[in-house]
Amino acid sequence: MPTRRRRDGPACGAVRGGAGRGVPAVTVVALIGLGEVGTVLAEELGPVAEVRPWDIAVETPYASAAEAVHRADLVISAVTAASTLAAAESATALAKDAWFLDVNSASPSQKQAAAAVIERAGGRYVEAAVMSPIEPKRLAAPMLLGGPHAAAFAEYAEPLGFAGLEPYADTVGPAAATKLCRSVVIKGVESLLTESMLTARAWGVEERVLGSLSDLLPAQDWTALAEYMISRSVRHGTRRAEELREAARTVAEAGVDPLMAEAIARRQDWTATHRDAVLPLLDVLHDKGNLT
Repeated sequence: MPTRRRRDGPACGAVRGGAGRGVPAVTVVALIGLGEVGTVLAEELGPVAEVRPWDIAVETPYASAAEAVHRADLVISAVTAASTLAAAESATALAKDAWFLDVNSASPSQKQAAAAVIERAGGRYVEAAVMSPIEPKRLAAPMLLGGPHAAAFAEYAEPLGFAGLEPYADTVGPAAATKLCRSVVIKGVESLLTESMLTARAWGVEERVLGSLSDLLPAQDWTALAEYMISRSVRHGTRRAEELREAARTVAEAGVDPLMAEAIARRQDWTATHRDAVLPLLDVLHDKGNLT
């Protein structure tokens, strides 16, 4: 992983915590990646551990990921899906028996490759599939754990504040597969709503379309749901597209033609790069929601 640093960002200094909730005073957590998930983890773990954050695009006190992970008790990889293996390779200077928690939305094969790198380096690899948005639950967000060290890690991490961990499989891969199969549905609905509502808005029929959905697919408020799901694509479409490409890889590795996963990835990418076309739609949905 490159070692350049470019700009200031969230949680960009070493965050020192003390003993608390059963956590040893010397707990050191190296955090690779300061996106949405990484930033939340840095904020939550800061009070109970020394957090060493590192990100390719954020200025931190560390010249490289290798420097940040040196002698860390726990290394957390929270990068983009495409950088999963590179992040593991950048952390091979981790201490013997140090924990390596991989929370990335990568395919089972990518997780297995990352696990092999960490295990060869003497670390203990644990895959984690985050099964909901990290907000608002933060450390209580549900995470499925996989690998031979999953159960032991859940016990280790509980005093750090992780409240949503579930040891799920004793091999690496099933947790990632579960997450990405779910993502095909969730991000697929986001993409369907984006495409449908943009078209409906062009014809001035969005209100009738949303109303008709309640007859077939009961939801508390389709207007609010559409606004929320489309807004997630606007904010995170690039990352979601990358996740869906990993989902497509997972589908293909299962022997299924990933027609839908590939199409969803393209729509998520499009939404992220055509904000000017989508934001007026969000304004309309927001206004209609306020009138109901």
